Amino acid sequence: MSVSSICNKVFKAAIDDYHISNSVNEKNNNPFKDSSSLEKIIYNKCWIDTVQWHLEDIIRKPNIEPSEALKIKRRIDSSNQDRTDMVEELDEYFFKKYSSENPNQDAILNTETPAWAVDRLSILSLKIYHMKEEAERDSASEDHRKKCSLKLSVLIDQKSNLSTAIDQLFENISNGKVRIATYKQMKMYNDESLNPELYSQND
Repeated sequence: MSVSSICNKVFKAAIDDYHISNSVNEKNNNPFKDSSSLEKIIYNKCWIDTVQWHLEDIIRKPNIEPSEALKIKRRIDSSNQDRTDMVEELDEYFFKKYSSENPNQDAILNTETPAWAVDRLSILSLKIYHMKEEAERDSASEDHRKKCSLKLSVLIDQKSNLSTAIDQLFENISNGKVRIATYKQMKMYNDESLNPELYSQND
């Protein structure tokens, strides 16, 4: 099974599992138990994305209390860091798996790592799930449902194209045409030793 096929299957499972309770406080009960497996890593990744999707919805409620909005904003900040950490963990998985490949002398580098491409596929899966909800929402107008159906069609095409591109990337890594590398995000604003607004409080 191709990498994109595995990802799309696991992403669907994670999104469907979340929406059983549809609560941002629901515990992640990852069904994949092998801690070193691709499936376990990408299920956790998609679960983080799914919870954050709904936190982003909640914080935009016009009547939300400022104190509650601040709590959610802090939670989103933490989730963004978790998301980045998960992508880097996934990159390490791919790097270990493919670093033994011998790239050709003229092998090229990709502008993004395989894991960040997979991250985009996870977000696309979420967009498709929720756009389908809107295209089928009984309380919405016919015009709204029609517009969402058109958007859904575009998203499905994009998912197909991205899935193909991801599989081509791995094929080119395997045959030596692309040299795999990792790119660390080095986020600074969450680090108390790197964010001047945080470390200046201790001066």
